[in-house]
Amino acid sequence: MSSLPRQKINDYYDQFKSVDVTFTKEVIQITGLVAKEIQLKCTSDFFPCVIYSTSFEAVKVVANNKSGLLHKLKSTNNVLSIRFFFKLRGTEEQVVFLVPARVTGTSSYGSSPDMSLFTLVFSARPPDDLIEIMGCILEANMNFTKRKDERLTITPDAMRKMSLKAKDIFVVIDASTHRCVLREVFFSGARLVMLDKTAPENGKLVAIRLEFDDPREECILSGKIVKFDTVTGNDDMYVITVVYTDTVPMSYKVRLNNFLTSIKMDARIKTKTPDAGARGNGDKPPSLEDTV
Repeated sequence: MSSLPRQKINDYYDQFKSVDVTFTKEVIQITGLVAKEIQLKCTSDFFPCVIYSTSFEAVKVVANNKSGLLHKLKSTNNVLSIRFFFKLRGTEEQVVFLVPARVTGTSSYGSSPDMSLFTLVFSARPPDDLIEIMGCILEANMNFTKRKDERLTITPDAMRKMSLKAKDIFVVIDASTHRCVLREVFFSGARLVMLDKTAPENGKLVAIRLEFDDPREECILSGKIVKFDTVTGNDDMYVITVVYTDTVPMSYKVRLNNFLTSIKMDARIKTKTPDAGARGNGDKPPSLEDTV
């Protein structure tokens, strides 16, 4: 499955190996985890479990004490394997693999005496597939904090790389829906061009609706207007700058992060070309603060 360079996989592992990711509903959706297919293998037997969280060093699962698992673990000195199962978003590709591990701790889970939370430490570095799938989320969250104000200009090529549908961009202000043109996006905001006879107001709460393909999904980004300008020559057209005020969907973070990664890879290719011009430090994109 792995589509990233080996060095990128190694960077993910070195940077995030001890960081735990909890499998919330959103994380399950983004990663394509098939929860019902996650199982523990002890000797030749498989036992159902629910995955709670994972890092690149360990995983936590919830399992039934009365399934026979505890008896099996005694015979193997707590050695077992966990079966991961992912269905990649936008494709029919399935990624399935076993990771050998050892149970290092158990604790009660919830109010049921039959359920326990098991901590499994991996016996070796997990497969690259797991590192790539989880590393993408971890990097997106990191860049959401570190690069939240970096502007990304929306060109036809950018929209293609993000699978963003140009004709399905809307902003809702006071229950009124306006079709817009997206000019720039940030992890923390966006700039759009909208047509309206009434000038927007700073501080006004808005909702931006974006639609994507591959896989098809909709993102709703809630924010407020922090700046607006009239377009020269058209008093009914405005450029508005919006800063997000609500939780940003993980799918949006991942798509922007993947786009940033593609820009970096393209830049590396160009620097290896003799005729490619070097980009100086003075060409660093301005931050969101520069626009408000």
